[in-house]
Amino acid sequence: MEKFLRESKINKTLTDRTIVYESHVRMFWRSVRYDEKEKMIYSAVQKKDKNDQEADIEVKFNVGDLRRVLELGDTNNDPTIIPERLCKGLWYRMGSTGHVNGKYLKSLFSPPYKFLIRYVVHALSHRKGAYGETSDYIMNIITCLALNRPYNVSQVLFDRLVDNIRGEKYIMYPRFIQMIIDDQVNDLPKDPANVLGLRHMTAETLGRLTTYKGLKKDESEPRARRMICKIENPGYVAPETMPGGMKTAIQRMRMIV
Repeated sequence: MEKFLRESKINKTLTDRTIVYESHVRMFWRSVRYDEKEKMIYSAVQKKDKNDQEADIEVKFNVGDLRRVLELGDTNNDPTIIPERLCKGLWYRMGSTGHVNGKYLKSLFSPPYKFLIRYVVHALSHRKGAYGETSDYIMNIITCLALNRPYNVSQVLFDRLVDNIRGEKYIMYPRFIQMIIDDQVNDLPKDPANVLGLRHMTAETLGRLTTYKGLKKDESEPRARRMICKIENPGYVAPETMPGGMKTAIQRMRMIV
């Protein structure tokens, strides 16, 4: 599992430890706007000019910029919606004990899938809380990573940012916003007292995926499942993405049998 995450397209979003400055991200969200025609997010941060006066410095980015900074490696042609059957099928293979039409709760999965869900939700969820419940797009991301299918994570994250701009504008994705700011603006004031405390993923936390030993004897948890798909085999190819599609995949399986 640890190797799977380190080699995945979302590795940087999980493990990057950019230092976030509260004044930078607050200024960004105070002045942000979205241009529908240009499909561009505009904002500003403040920096002193040569006369030692505060000046607004423009920050702007589109989906492509977000993709590059976060090193997601997807494309505009990749889907943002996948068939629900793929999600439900995979998640039951991951040991989910929930109802087929119920909520996807982290607690209903077997370890180490429980940790996998936790890390992805922690890094990519737009919510301010409720990390125990998994959103549809988080389900899609994990499903496509496991099945080695294309998925436009960049567009999904960008859409969450746009939704926030059109809503109450809380400080969403502070780490990603700081990464965008750092990419475009040099020499911003960086006061250690202004650092926003965030819980980053580390080598130690990722390592828990391989060291988890289960609960105590008098406790219970969903039964463990073996590793599956790309999590088990780095060379895994989803049947429907093989040349010739599902028909070819079935023929190959019959030949093996």
